[in-house]
Amino acid sequence: MKFFSANKLEIITFIVRIILGGVLLASGILKAKDPAESANAAAAYKILPTNIAHLFGYGLPWLEIAIAFLLILGISVRLAAFLGGFIMLVFVAAIASVWSRGILIDCGCFGGGGVIDPSKATEAYRSYFLAILRDLALALGGLYLYFFPHGILSFDKKSITNA
Repeated sequence: MKFFSANKLEIITFIVRIILGGVLLASGILKAKDPAESANAAAAYKILPTNIAHLFGYGLPWLEIAIAFLLILGISVRLAAFLGGFIMLVFVAAIASVWSRGILIDCGCFGGGGVIDPSKATEAYRSYFLAILRDLALALGGLYLYFFPHGILSFDKKSITNA
């Protein structure tokens, strides 16, 4: 039984593309404005050696921007959705790791980041929870796009009705 017509799926795909792409674009641009801050935020997670974390912090904004453009323009949506969803799962794992180790940081998800004052522990833990929920929802969006990559206003030519 079909729940949605092909046309409705194409609209849903477009909306999910814009949401995931928009979040990645905003996040990437805000981080790219201050690359050193982004590098320090990545190092604050204490998951990777500092030098590698700094390289990751410098490169991540540009990867996010590239994936965002692919999603928003509808180019290689399946690949971009996979990469975007994977990045979101990496973020979930990183935030969960920090939370489980009791490290107090601003996640740096939209710029900023780094160690925060211990008096703000309750706020930090609440923000970890909300960031994990947000990133899981975005990862699910990436999963949806992987299976339904063809939508309206896309440079990808294949249509759901021709699949």
